[in-house]
Amino acid sequence: MATNVTCGQAVISLIEAYGVDTVFGIPGVHTLELYKGLGASGIRHVQPRHEQGAGFMADGYARASGRPGVCLLITGPGVTNAATPIGQAYSDSVPMLVLSSVNATADLGMGRGRLHEITSQEAVTAPMTAFSKTALNASEVPNLVARAFAVFRNARPRPVHISLPLDVLKAPAEFEVAALEIAPPPPPAPESVAAAAERIAEARRPVIIAGGGTVDCGDALKELAEKVGAAVILTNAAKGVLADDHPLCVGSTLTREATRELLASADVVVAVATELAETDSWIRRLPITGTLIRIDIDPATVQRDYAADVGILGDAGLALSAINAALGGPGGGGIDPGEIADVRRRDNGATSPLRRKHVKVLDALRAALADDGIVVNDMTQIAYTGNAYFPCAQPRSWFHPNGFGTLGYALPAAIGAKLGAPGRDVVCLIGDGGFLFTASELGVAVEMGLPVVIVLWNNDGMGQIRDDMNALGIPEIGVNPVNPDYLKLAEAFGARALRAESLEHFEAALREGFAAAGPTLIEVRQDAPFLD
Repeated sequence: MATNVTCGQAVISLIEAYGVDTVFGIPGVHTLELYKGLGASGIRHVQPRHEQGAGFMADGYARASGRPGVCLLITGPGVTNAATPIGQAYSDSVPMLVLSSVNATADLGMGRGRLHEITSQEAVTAPMTAFSKTALNASEVPNLVARAFAVFRNARPRPVHISLPLDVLKAPAEFEVAALEIAPPPPPAPESVAAAAERIAEARRPVIIAGGGTVDCGDALKELAEKVGAAVILTNAAKGVLADDHPLCVGSTLTREATRELLASADVVVAVATELAETDSWIRRLPITGTLIRIDIDPATVQRDYAADVGILGDAGLALSAINAALGGPGGGGIDPGEIADVRRRDNGATSPLRRKHVKVLDALRAALADDGIVVNDMTQIAYTGNAYFPCAQPRSWFHPNGFGTLGYALPAAIGAKLGAPGRDVVCLIGDGGFLFTASELGVAVEMGLPVVIVLWNNDGMGQIRDDMNALGIPEIGVNPVNPDYLKLAEAFGARALRAESLEHFEAALREGFAAAGPTLIEVRQDAPFLD
Protein backbone atom coordinates (compact mmCIF):
# COMPACT_ATOMS: atom_id res chain seq x y z
CA MET A 1 0.00 0.00 0.00
CA ALA A 2 1.36 3.40 -1.02
CA THR A 3 -0.09 5.14 2.07
CA ASN A 4 2.85 7.56 2.41
CA VAL A 5 1.73 9.45 -0.70
CA THR A 6 -1.55 10.98 -1.76
CA CYS A 7 -3.88 9.47 -4.31
CA GLY A 8 -2.98 12.26 -6.75
CA GLN A 9 0.70 11.41 -6.54
CA ALA A 10 0.04 7.69 -6.82
CA VAL A 11 -2.14 8.09 -9.93
CA ILE A 12 0.88 9.44 -11.79
CA SER A 13 3.01 6.50 -10.68
CA LEU A 14 0.20 4.16 -11.70
CA ILE A 15 -0.11 5.44 -15.27
CA GLU A 16 3.68 5.35 -15.53
CA ALA A 17 3.47 1.65 -14.65
CA TYR A 18 1.18 1.24 -17.67
CA GLY A 19 3.88 2.72 -19.92
CA VAL A 20 2.78 6.36 -20.08
CA ASP A 21 5.80 8.55 -20.83
CA THR A 22 4.16 11.86 -21.84
CA VAL A 23 1.19 13.88 -20.58
CA PHE A 24 -0.35 17.08 -21.91
CA GLY A 25 -1.87 19.62 -19.57
CA ILE A 26 -1.97 23.02 -17.94
CA PRO A 27 -1.55 22.98 -14.15
CA GLY A 28 -4.22 24.57 -12.00
CA VAL A 29 -5.11 24.92 -8.36
CA HIS A 30 -7.23 21.77 -8.52
CA THR A 31 -4.52 19.54 -10.02
CA LEU A 32 -1.58 20.31 -7.74
CA GLU A 33 -1.60 16.81 -6.22
CA LEU A 34 -1.22 15.34 -9.70
CA TYR A 35 1.65 17.69 -10.45
CA LYS A 36 3.28 16.77 -7.16
CA GLY A 37 3.35 13.23 -8.52
CA LEU A 38 4.71 14.38 -11.88
CA GLY A 39 7.64 16.05 -10.18
CA ALA A 40 8.75 12.69 -8.78
CA SER A 41 8.15 10.70 -11.99
CA GLY A 42 9.96 10.17 -15.27
CA ILE A 43 6.93 11.30 -17.29
CA ARG A 44 7.45 14.23 -19.66
CA HIS A 45 4.98 17.05 -19.19
CA VAL A 46 3.99 19.18 -22.20
CA GLN A 47 2.24 22.47 -21.49
CA PRO A 48 -0.11 23.59 -24.27
CA ARG A 49 -1.42 27.12 -24.39
CA HIS A 50 -5.06 25.98 -24.15
CA GLU A 51 -6.67 22.73 -23.02
CA GLN A 52 -8.00 22.23 -26.53
CA GLY A 53 -4.36 22.01 -27.56
CA ALA A 54 -3.76 19.39 -24.86
CA GLY A 55 -6.47 17.16 -26.30
CA PHE A 56 -5.35 17.52 -29.90
CA MET A 57 -1.71 16.93 -28.93
CA ALA A 58 -2.73 13.75 -27.13
CA ASP A 59 -4.64 12.69 -30.26
CA GLY A 60 -1.65 13.25 -32.55
CA TYR A 61 0.66 11.51 -30.10
CA ALA A 62 -1.63 8.47 -30.03
CA ARG A 63 -2.04 8.26 -33.81
CA ALA A 64 1.70 8.49 -34.39
CA SER A 65 2.89 6.22 -31.58
CA GLY A 66 0.05 3.73 -31.28
CA ARG A 67 -0.02 4.38 -27.51
CA PRO A 68 -2.74 6.25 -25.61
CA GLY A 69 -2.37 10.01 -25.41
CA VAL A 70 -2.87 11.35 -21.89
CA CYS A 71 -4.34 14.69 -20.75
CA LEU A 72 -4.28 16.22 -17.28
CA LEU A 73 -7.12 18.71 -16.92
CA ILE A 74 -8.54 20.94 -14.24
CA THR A 75 -12.14 20.76 -13.10
CA GLY A 76 -14.83 22.50 -15.15
CA PRO A 77 -13.30 24.77 -17.82
CA GLY A 78 -10.32 22.47 -18.33
CA VAL A 79 -12.70 19.66 -19.20
CA THR A 80 -15.03 21.76 -21.33
CA ASN A 81 -12.10 23.32 -23.20
CA ALA A 82 -10.91 19.82 -24.08
CA ALA A 83 -14.37 18.53 -25.03
CA THR A 84 -13.84 19.22 -28.75
CA PRO A 85 -10.66 17.13 -29.07
CA ILE A 86 -12.21 14.43 -26.91
CA GLY A 87 -15.10 14.34 -29.38
CA GLN A 88 -12.67 14.18 -32.30
CA ALA A 89 -10.80 11.27 -30.74
CA TYR A 90 -14.10 9.50 -30.05
CA SER A 91 -15.22 9.90 -33.64
CA ASP A 92 -11.91 8.65 -35.06
CA SER A 93 -11.35 5.83 -32.53
CA VAL A 94 -8.21 7.30 -30.99
CA PRO A 95 -7.11 6.03 -27.54
CA MET A 96 -6.96 8.92 -25.06
CA LEU A 97 -6.87 8.89 -21.27
CA VAL A 98 -8.28 12.06 -19.72
CA LEU A 99 -7.51 12.50 -16.03
CA SER A 100 -9.17 15.49 -14.45
CA SER A 101 -9.94 16.87 -11.05
CA VAL A 102 -13.54 17.54 -9.99
CA ASN A 103 -15.11 19.19 -6.96
CA ALA A 104 -15.01 17.35 -3.63
CA THR A 105 -17.35 14.39 -3.21
CA ALA A 106 -19.59 16.22 -0.75
CA ASP A 107 -20.07 19.02 -3.30
CA LEU A 108 -20.87 16.92 -6.36
CA GLY A 109 -24.18 17.99 -7.86
CA MET A 110 -24.98 20.35 -4.98
CA GLY A 111 -24.76 23.65 -6.87
CA ARG A 112 -22.94 25.50 -4.10
CA GLY A 113 -21.05 27.77 -6.47
CA ARG A 114 -17.69 26.09 -5.88
CA LEU A 115 -14.78 27.06 -8.11
CA HIS A 116 -15.01 25.41 -11.57
CA GLU A 117 -18.27 23.70 -10.59
CA ILE A 118 -20.35 21.78 -13.15
CA THR A 119 -23.63 20.09 -12.26
CA SER A 120 -22.26 16.79 -13.60
CA GLN A 121 -18.78 16.61 -15.08
CA GLU A 122 -19.34 12.96 -16.02
CA ALA A 123 -22.34 13.99 -18.11
CA VAL A 124 -20.23 16.47 -20.09
CA THR A 125 -17.88 13.81 -21.47
CA ALA A 126 -20.04 10.67 -21.32
CA PRO A 127 -21.33 11.03 -24.93
CA MET A 128 -17.75 11.34 -26.21
CA THR A 129 -15.99 8.58 -24.30
CA ALA A 130 -15.93 4.82 -23.94
CA PHE A 131 -16.74 5.62 -20.33
CA SER A 132 -16.66 8.61 -17.99
CA LYS A 133 -16.47 7.82 -14.28
CA THR A 134 -15.73 9.59 -11.03
CA ALA A 135 -13.54 7.84 -8.45
CA LEU A 136 -15.46 8.41 -5.24
CA ASN A 137 -12.62 7.02 -3.15
CA ALA A 138 -8.96 6.17 -3.73
CA SER A 139 -9.58 2.41 -3.80
CA GLU A 140 -11.57 2.76 -7.05
CA VAL A 141 -8.67 4.29 -8.97
CA PRO A 142 -6.68 1.14 -9.93
CA ASN A 143 -9.70 -0.61 -11.42
CA LEU A 144 -10.78 2.47 -13.38
CA VAL A 145 -7.28 2.91 -14.84
CA ALA A 146 -7.05 -0.82 -15.65
CA ARG A 147 -10.47 -0.65 -17.30
CA ALA A 148 -9.26 2.26 -19.43
CA PHE A 149 -6.23 0.37 -20.69
CA ALA A 150 -8.40 -2.68 -21.35
CA VAL A 151 -10.58 -0.50 -23.60
CA PHE A 152 -7.50 0.71 -25.45
CA ARG A 153 -6.31 -2.84 -26.07
CA ASN A 154 -9.45 -4.95 -26.39
CA ALA A 155 -12.24 -2.68 -27.58
CA ARG A 156 -12.80 0.14 -29.99
CA PRO A 157 -10.05 2.47 -28.68
CA ARG A 158 -11.99 5.57 -27.73
CA PRO A 159 -11.24 8.17 -25.03
CA VAL A 160 -11.78 7.45 -21.35
CA HIS A 161 -12.38 10.17 -18.75
CA ILE A 162 -11.65 9.59 -15.07
CA SER A 163 -12.60 12.41 -12.69
CA LEU A 164 -10.79 12.62 -9.35
CA PRO A 165 -12.54 14.65 -6.61
CA LEU A 166 -10.41 17.12 -4.66
CA ASP A 167 -10.72 15.18 -1.42
CA VAL A 168 -9.85 11.92 -3.15
CA LEU A 169 -6.76 13.50 -4.74
CA LYS A 170 -5.51 14.49 -1.27
CA ALA A 171 -6.46 11.22 0.43
CA PRO A 172 -3.85 8.54 1.20
CA ALA A 173 -3.23 6.21 -1.73
CA GLU A 174 -4.64 3.03 -0.27
CA PHE A 175 -3.81 0.89 -3.29
CA GLU A 176 -0.86 -0.91 -4.80
CA VAL A 177 0.88 1.13 -7.51
CA ALA A 178 1.19 -1.60 -10.13
CA ALA A 179 -0.23 -2.18 -13.59
CA LEU A 180 -2.81 -4.94 -13.69
CA GLU A 181 -2.52 -7.60 -16.35
CA ILE A 182 -4.62 -6.77 -19.40
CA ALA A 183 -5.89 -9.87 -21.17
CA PRO A 184 -5.31 -10.05 -24.93
CA PRO A 185 -8.29 -9.71 -27.24
CA PRO A 186 -10.18 -12.97 -27.74
CA PRO A 187 -9.83 -14.81 -31.06
CA PRO A 188 -12.69 -14.63 -33.56
CA ALA A 189 -15.32 -17.36 -33.56
CA PRO A 190 -14.07 -20.29 -35.70
CA GLU A 191 -17.47 -20.78 -37.36
CA SER A 192 -17.52 -17.13 -38.49
CA VAL A 193 -13.99 -17.41 -39.83
CA ALA A 194 -14.87 -20.58 -41.73
CA ALA A 195 -17.97 -18.98 -43.24
CA ALA A 196 -16.00 -15.92 -44.33
CA ALA A 197 -13.17 -18.00 -45.81
CA GLU A 198 -15.68 -20.09 -47.79
CA ARG A 199 -17.29 -17.00 -49.35
CA ILE A 200 -13.92 -15.37 -50.09
CA ALA A 201 -12.55 -18.54 -51.69
CA GLU A 202 -15.50 -18.60 -54.09
CA ALA A 203 -15.16 -14.93 -55.04
CA ARG A 204 -14.26 -13.93 -58.58
CA ARG A 205 -14.22 -10.18 -57.99
CA PRO A 206 -13.33 -9.65 -54.30
CA VAL A 207 -12.89 -6.16 -52.87
CA ILE A 208 -11.56 -5.27 -49.41
CA ILE A 209 -12.46 -1.99 -47.72
CA ALA A 210 -9.90 -1.43 -44.95
CA GLY A 211 -10.53 1.05 -42.15
CA GLY A 212 -8.53 2.66 -39.40
CA GLY A 213 -8.57 -0.46 -37.26
CA THR A 214 -6.15 -2.12 -39.70
CA VAL A 215 -3.22 0.26 -39.08
CA ASP A 216 -1.29 -2.39 -37.16
CA CYS A 217 -2.12 -5.45 -39.28
CA GLY A 218 -1.01 -4.43 -42.74
CA ASP A 219 0.89 -7.68 -43.35
CA ALA A 220 -2.20 -9.82 -42.76
CA LEU A 221 -4.28 -7.52 -44.97
CA LYS A 222 -1.71 -7.69 -47.76
CA GLU A 223 -1.53 -11.49 -47.48
CA LEU A 224 -5.29 -11.84 -47.88
CA ALA A 225 -5.43 -9.43 -50.81
CA GLU A 226 -2.62 -11.20 -52.65
CA LYS A 227 -4.05 -14.67 -51.98
CA VAL A 228 -7.39 -13.92 -53.60
CA GLY A 229 -6.52 -11.03 -55.92
CA ALA A 230 -8.70 -8.57 -54.00
CA ALA A 231 -8.74 -4.89 -54.85
CA VAL A 232 -8.07 -2.92 -51.65
CA ILE A 233 -9.86 0.35 -50.98
CA LEU A 234 -8.54 2.25 -47.97
CA THR A 235 -10.40 4.77 -45.85
CA ASN A 236 -8.54 7.96 -44.95
CA ALA A 237 -7.70 6.50 -41.54
CA ALA A 238 -6.07 3.50 -43.24
CA LYS A 239 -3.92 5.33 -45.80
CA GLY A 240 -0.62 3.51 -46.14
CA VAL A 241 -1.77 0.21 -44.59
CA LEU A 242 -1.24 -1.14 -48.10
CA ALA A 243 1.29 0.97 -49.95
CA ASP A 244 -0.24 3.12 -52.67
CA ASP A 245 2.13 1.66 -55.27
CA HIS A 246 0.97 -1.91 -54.60
CA PRO A 247 -0.79 -3.21 -57.74
CA LEU A 248 -3.90 -4.21 -55.75
CA CYS A 249 -4.25 -0.87 -53.95
CA VAL A 250 -7.06 1.31 -55.24
CA GLY A 251 -6.27 4.08 -52.75
CA SER A 252 -8.42 6.15 -50.39
CA THR A 253 -10.91 6.95 -53.12
CA LEU A 254 -14.39 6.02 -51.93
CA THR A 255 -15.30 9.58 -52.87
CA ARG A 256 -14.44 8.92 -56.54
CA GLU A 257 -16.78 7.53 -59.20
CA ALA A 258 -14.46 4.92 -60.73
CA THR A 259 -13.78 3.37 -57.31
CA ARG A 260 -17.51 3.17 -56.60
CA GLU A 261 -18.08 1.45 -59.93
CA LEU A 262 -15.43 -1.11 -59.02
CA LEU A 263 -17.05 -1.65 -55.63
CA ALA A 264 -20.46 -2.13 -57.22
CA SER A 265 -19.02 -4.88 -59.45
CA ALA A 266 -17.63 -6.90 -56.51
CA ASP A 267 -19.23 -10.26 -55.78
CA VAL A 268 -17.68 -10.34 -52.29
CA VAL A 269 -16.82 -7.29 -50.18
CA VAL A 270 -14.76 -7.62 -47.01
CA ALA A 271 -15.20 -4.51 -44.83
CA VAL A 272 -12.61 -4.74 -42.10
CA ALA A 273 -12.38 -2.38 -39.12
CA THR A 274 -14.41 0.37 -40.74
CA GLU A 275 -17.76 1.96 -39.92
CA LEU A 276 -18.44 2.60 -43.62
CA ALA A 277 -19.23 6.08 -42.40
CA GLU A 278 -20.61 9.05 -44.30
CA THR A 279 -17.24 10.82 -44.06
CA ASP A 280 -15.51 7.95 -45.87
CA SER A 281 -17.48 8.46 -49.08
CA TRP A 282 -19.76 11.52 -48.75
CA ILE A 283 -22.70 9.64 -50.23
CA ARG A 284 -25.72 8.29 -48.40
CA ARG A 285 -25.01 4.65 -49.23
CA LEU A 286 -22.13 2.83 -50.88
CA PRO A 287 -22.99 0.59 -53.87
CA ILE A 288 -22.33 -2.75 -52.17
CA THR A 289 -24.32 -5.43 -54.00
CA GLY A 290 -22.21 -8.55 -53.42
CA THR A 291 -21.85 -10.72 -50.34
CA LEU A 292 -20.75 -8.53 -47.44
CA ILE A 293 -18.33 -9.78 -44.78
CA ARG A 294 -17.78 -7.36 -41.91
CA ILE A 295 -14.95 -7.63 -39.39
CA ASP A 296 -14.97 -5.30 -36.40
CA ILE A 297 -14.11 -5.19 -32.72
CA ASP A 298 -17.26 -3.15 -32.06
CA PRO A 299 -20.37 -5.40 -31.93
CA ALA A 300 -22.69 -2.61 -33.10
CA THR A 301 -20.59 -1.88 -36.17
CA VAL A 302 -20.69 -5.46 -37.44
CA GLN A 303 -24.34 -5.09 -38.49
CA ARG A 304 -25.05 -1.35 -38.42
CA ASP A 305 -26.34 0.33 -41.63
CA TYR A 306 -24.88 -2.34 -43.93
CA ALA A 307 -26.16 -5.75 -42.84
CA ALA A 308 -23.43 -8.37 -43.04
CA ASP A 309 -23.94 -11.76 -44.65
CA VAL A 310 -21.05 -12.92 -42.45
CA GLY A 311 -20.08 -10.98 -39.34
CA ILE A 312 -16.84 -11.51 -37.44
CA LEU A 313 -16.54 -9.88 -34.04
CA GLY A 314 -12.96 -9.33 -32.96
CA ASP A 315 -9.57 -7.79 -33.51
CA ALA A 316 -8.87 -7.11 -37.19
CA GLY A 317 -5.39 -8.63 -37.15
CA LEU A 318 -6.49 -11.83 -35.46
CA ALA A 319 -9.47 -12.18 -37.80
CA LEU A 320 -7.47 -11.59 -40.98
CA SER A 321 -4.78 -14.03 -39.87
CA ALA A 322 -7.42 -16.67 -39.10
CA ILE A 323 -9.05 -16.20 -42.51
CA ASN A 324 -5.66 -16.49 -44.22
CA ALA A 325 -4.99 -19.73 -42.39
CA ALA A 326 -8.42 -21.09 -43.31
CA LEU A 327 -7.97 -20.20 -46.99
CA GLY A 328 -4.70 -22.03 -47.37
CA GLY A 329 -3.35 -21.38 -50.87
CA PRO A 330 -4.26 -18.74 -53.45
CA GLY A 331 -7.86 -18.38 -54.59
CA GLY A 332 -9.14 -18.96 -58.09
CA GLY A 333 -10.42 -15.51 -58.95
CA GLY A 334 -9.27 -11.99 -58.46
CA ILE A 335 -9.37 -8.57 -60.10
CA ASP A 336 -6.81 -7.80 -62.78
CA PRO A 337 -4.23 -5.28 -61.49
CA GLY A 338 -4.49 -3.61 -64.88
CA GLU A 339 -8.15 -2.85 -64.14
CA ILE A 340 -7.17 -1.39 -60.78
CA ALA A 341 -4.55 0.80 -62.44
CA ASP A 342 -7.21 2.03 -64.84
CA VAL A 343 -9.53 2.85 -61.92
CA ARG A 344 -6.76 4.86 -60.31
CA ARG A 345 -6.03 6.67 -63.57
CA ARG A 346 -9.71 7.60 -63.99
CA ASP A 347 -10.05 8.67 -60.34
CA ASN A 348 -7.06 10.99 -60.64
CA GLY A 349 -8.02 12.25 -64.09
CA ALA A 350 -10.43 15.09 -64.80
CA THR A 351 -10.47 17.53 -61.92
CA SER A 352 -11.21 21.18 -61.12
CA PRO A 353 -8.78 24.10 -61.56
CA LEU A 354 -8.57 24.43 -57.77
CA ARG A 355 -7.70 20.78 -57.29
CA ARG A 356 -5.01 21.05 -59.95
CA LYS A 357 -3.41 23.74 -57.77
CA HIS A 358 -3.65 21.43 -54.78
CA VAL A 359 -2.04 18.59 -56.71
CA LYS A 360 1.00 20.70 -57.60
CA VAL A 361 1.58 21.49 -53.93
CA LEU A 362 0.89 17.92 -52.80
CA ASP A 363 3.32 16.53 -55.39
CA ALA A 364 6.06 18.85 -54.12
CA LEU A 365 5.26 17.87 -50.54
CA ARG A 366 5.45 14.17 -51.41
CA ALA A 367 8.81 14.69 -53.14
CA ALA A 368 10.31 16.39 -50.09
CA LEU A 369 8.83 14.09 -47.45
CA ALA A 370 10.44 10.78 -46.49
CA ASP A 371 8.40 7.62 -47.01
CA ASP A 372 7.75 7.45 -43.27
CA GLY A 373 6.94 11.14 -42.94
CA ILE A 374 3.68 12.17 -41.29
CA VAL A 375 1.17 14.69 -42.65
CA VAL A 376 -1.32 16.00 -40.09
CA ASN A 377 -4.25 17.69 -41.80
CA ASP A 378 -6.87 20.20 -40.86
CA MET A 379 -10.31 20.70 -42.35
CA THR A 380 -9.15 22.57 -45.43
CA GLN A 381 -9.71 22.15 -49.16
CA ILE A 382 -6.17 21.07 -50.03
CA ALA A 383 -6.42 18.29 -47.43
CA TYR A 384 -9.72 17.14 -48.91
CA THR A 385 -7.93 16.72 -52.23
CA GLY A 386 -5.05 15.00 -50.49
CA ASN A 387 -7.31 12.47 -48.79
CA ALA A 388 -7.87 10.77 -52.13
CA TYR A 389 -4.75 11.91 -53.99
CA PHE A 390 -1.74 11.93 -51.65
CA PRO A 391 0.16 8.59 -51.79
CA CYS A 392 1.36 6.93 -48.58
CA ALA A 393 3.73 3.99 -48.28
CA GLN A 394 3.27 3.32 -44.57
CA PRO A 395 0.42 3.40 -42.04
CA ARG A 396 0.16 6.13 -39.42
CA SER A 397 1.33 8.66 -42.01
CA TRP A 398 -1.79 10.68 -42.86
CA PHE A 399 -3.96 12.06 -40.07
CA HIS A 400 -7.23 13.77 -40.88
CA PRO A 401 -10.01 14.81 -38.45
CA ASN A 402 -12.60 12.83 -40.36
CA GLY A 403 -15.71 12.19 -38.35
CA PHE A 404 -15.97 15.24 -36.09
CA GLY A 405 -14.45 17.52 -38.72
CA THR A 406 -12.65 19.85 -36.33
CA LEU A 407 -11.03 23.10 -37.42
CA GLY A 408 -7.78 23.83 -35.62
CA TYR A 409 -6.86 20.16 -35.17
CA ALA A 410 -3.71 20.03 -37.26
CA LEU A 411 -1.16 22.22 -35.48
CA PRO A 412 -1.43 20.79 -31.95
CA ALA A 413 -1.92 17.27 -33.33
CA ALA A 414 1.26 17.67 -35.39
CA ILE A 415 3.14 18.68 -32.24
CA GLY A 416 1.81 15.57 -30.51
CA ALA A 417 2.75 13.42 -33.51
CA LYS A 418 6.33 14.71 -33.46
CA LEU A 419 6.60 13.93 -29.75
CA GLY A 420 5.12 10.47 -30.34
CA ALA A 421 7.36 9.70 -33.34
CA PRO A 422 10.43 11.92 -32.93
CA GLY A 423 12.39 10.15 -35.66
CA ARG A 424 9.84 10.95 -38.38
CA ASP A 425 9.38 14.20 -40.28
CA VAL A 426 6.05 15.87 -39.48
CA VAL A 427 4.06 18.32 -41.61
CA CYS A 428 1.02 20.28 -40.48
CA LEU A 429 -1.19 20.99 -43.52
CA ILE A 430 -3.68 23.66 -42.50
CA GLY A 431 -5.81 26.45 -43.91
CA ASP A 432 -5.64 30.06 -42.81
CA GLY A 433 -9.04 29.83 -41.09
CA GLY A 434 -8.24 26.69 -39.14
CA PHE A 435 -4.78 27.92 -38.16
CA LEU A 436 -6.23 30.79 -36.13
CA PHE A 437 -8.24 28.35 -33.97
CA THR A 438 -5.08 27.01 -32.29
CA ALA A 439 -2.26 29.29 -33.52
CA SER A 440 -1.07 29.84 -29.97
CA GLU A 441 0.23 26.26 -29.85
CA LEU A 442 3.02 27.36 -32.18
CA GLY A 443 4.64 28.60 -28.97
CA VAL A 444 4.88 25.00 -27.74
CA ALA A 445 6.77 23.89 -30.85
CA VAL A 446 9.15 26.82 -30.47
CA GLU A 447 9.63 26.19 -26.75
CA MET A 448 10.41 22.52 -27.30
CA GLY A 449 12.54 23.03 -30.43
CA LEU A 450 10.35 20.77 -32.58
CA PRO A 451 11.09 20.87 -36.34
CA VAL A 452 7.43 20.65 -37.35
CA VAL A 453 6.76 22.25 -40.74
CA ILE A 454 3.46 24.14 -41.00
CA VAL A 455 2.21 24.42 -44.58
CA LEU A 456 -0.37 27.19 -44.40
CA TRP A 457 -2.76 27.13 -47.38
CA ASN A 458 -4.03 30.71 -47.53
CA ASN A 459 -7.23 31.39 -49.48
CA ASP A 460 -8.08 34.46 -47.40
CA GLY A 461 -10.99 33.01 -45.49
CA MET A 462 -13.19 29.98 -45.08
CA GLY A 463 -12.76 28.79 -48.65
CA GLN A 464 -14.93 25.68 -48.67
CA ILE A 465 -17.93 27.35 -47.05
CA ARG A 466 -17.49 30.42 -49.24
CA ASP A 467 -17.58 28.22 -52.35
CA ASP A 468 -20.65 26.39 -51.02
CA MET A 469 -22.42 29.70 -50.40
CA ASN A 470 -21.62 30.87 -53.90
CA ALA A 471 -22.92 27.61 -55.38
CA LEU A 472 -26.23 28.05 -53.53
CA GLY A 473 -26.59 31.74 -54.27
CA ILE A 474 -26.09 32.73 -50.63
CA PRO A 475 -24.32 36.04 -49.93
CA GLU A 476 -20.82 35.58 -48.49
CA ILE A 477 -21.56 35.91 -44.79
CA GLY A 478 -18.88 35.27 -42.16
CA VAL A 479 -16.37 33.69 -44.54
CA ASN A 480 -14.05 36.59 -45.33
CA PRO A 481 -12.36 37.59 -42.04
CA VAL A 482 -9.50 40.07 -41.83
CA ASN A 483 -6.37 37.94 -41.63
CA PRO A 484 -3.13 38.81 -39.86
CA ASP A 485 0.27 38.75 -41.52
CA TYR A 486 0.97 35.07 -40.89
CA LEU A 487 4.71 35.40 -41.40
CA LYS A 488 4.96 38.11 -38.76
CA LEU A 489 2.67 36.14 -36.46
CA ALA A 490 4.89 33.06 -36.69
CA GLU A 491 8.04 35.14 -36.23
CA ALA A 492 6.54 36.74 -33.12
CA PHE A 493 6.46 33.27 -31.56
CA GLY A 494 10.08 32.71 -32.58
CA ALA A 495 9.39 30.40 -35.54
CA ARG A 496 10.98 30.55 -38.98
CA ALA A 497 8.52 31.83 -41.58
CA LEU A 498 8.48 32.35 -45.34
CA ARG A 499 6.12 32.54 -48.30
CA ALA A 500 6.58 30.01 -51.12
CA GLU A 501 7.67 31.75 -54.34
CA SER A 502 7.74 28.69 -56.59
CA LEU A 503 7.27 24.96 -56.33
CA GLU A 504 11.05 24.52 -56.24
CA HIS A 505 11.32 27.09 -53.46
CA PHE A 506 8.51 25.35 -51.55
CA GLU A 507 10.17 21.94 -51.81
CA ALA A 508 13.54 23.31 -50.71
CA ALA A 509 11.92 25.10 -47.76
CA LEU A 510 10.30 21.85 -46.66
CA ARG A 511 13.63 20.03 -46.64
CA GLU A 512 15.25 22.88 -44.69
CA GLY A 513 12.38 22.86 -42.23
CA PHE A 514 12.77 19.16 -41.47
CA ALA A 515 16.41 19.81 -40.51
CA ALA A 516 15.76 23.00 -38.53
CA ALA A 517 16.07 23.45 -34.78
CA GLY A 518 12.44 24.51 -34.43
CA PRO A 519 9.19 24.97 -36.36
CA THR A 520 8.93 26.51 -39.81
CA LEU A 521 5.80 28.11 -41.27
CA ILE A 522 5.55 28.10 -45.07
CA GLU A 523 2.66 30.14 -46.46
CA VAL A 524 1.32 28.98 -49.81
CA ARG A 525 -1.17 31.38 -51.27
CA GLN A 526 -3.98 29.92 -53.36
CA ASP A 527 -3.65 32.85 -55.78
CA ALA A 528 0.13 32.44 -56.20
CA PRO A 529 1.03 32.80 -59.93
CA PHE A 530 3.23 29.69 -59.91
CA LEU A 531 0.16 27.54 -59.20
CA ASP A 532 -1.71 28.65 -62.35
